[in-house]
Parts: sequence; structure tokens; C-alpha cells
Amino acid sequence: MARGKILVVDDSPVDRVVMAEPLRQDGYTVVTAADSTEALVQLEREQPDLMLLDVIMPGVNGFQLCRTLRRDPRYARLPIVLVTSKNQPADRHWGLKQGASDYLPKPFTADQLLAAVRRLV
Repeated sequence: MARGKILVVDDSPVDRVVMAEPLRQDGYTVVTAADSTEALVQLEREQPDLMLLDVIMPGVNGFQLCRTLRRDPRYARLPIVLVTSKNQPADRHWGLKQGASDYLPKPFTADQLLAAVRRLV
């Protein structure tokens, strides 16, 4: 039985796999996107239960996309976990201020990832 659908957004193919595999093994359906533009397409098409969003990406970064989604009534309540190598307290504060539901610094363990997702789905 599927636990829910997760959208993984990261410009790194390796990081997408690192996030997607433990989620799949734990019973989640996973869809991926390589950037913010693709993420918007996948949001519309797949209607995920949660988004894991990288911050540092070309074009529109994760902070900007999170802020944009919070202004859209369709996605205002979508749980968004920012997953990023930016792990200073000021980065976390800024990410949560942009509307993120949680903030997961890289590197993380599969258990940390799953715990963050389970709290919100």
C-alpha cells in the first residue's frame, strides 16, 4: 500500500536518487524534477502529498520556488521540506520564513529523511 506521493526536486541526479530510493523502499511513490520549471509541471500533473526541494539550483532557486508556491492557493498547504547543503542557522531561518514546512541539511541519513517525510505526510 502506497504511503503517499513525494516530489523530489534537485538539479543533481545523484541527490535525486539518494532521496528517492529510501522513500520508494518505505512505500512512497516518488516523482522527480531537475529544476523549478520541471517541478511546477510535476506539481500540476502529479499532485504530490509533499515536496522535497533543493535550495541551490540554476534559475529559480528553492527559496524562491517555496515563496512562490506559498502565494498560490493550490499549493499554500503543500508540505515543503527544503533539503540543502546550506546549513547555517540563518539559512534555516530564511528557509522557514519563505514558507518551508521543515529544513533538512545535507548530508542526511535515510532515517533522517524518512522521519522528516513521515512527520508531514
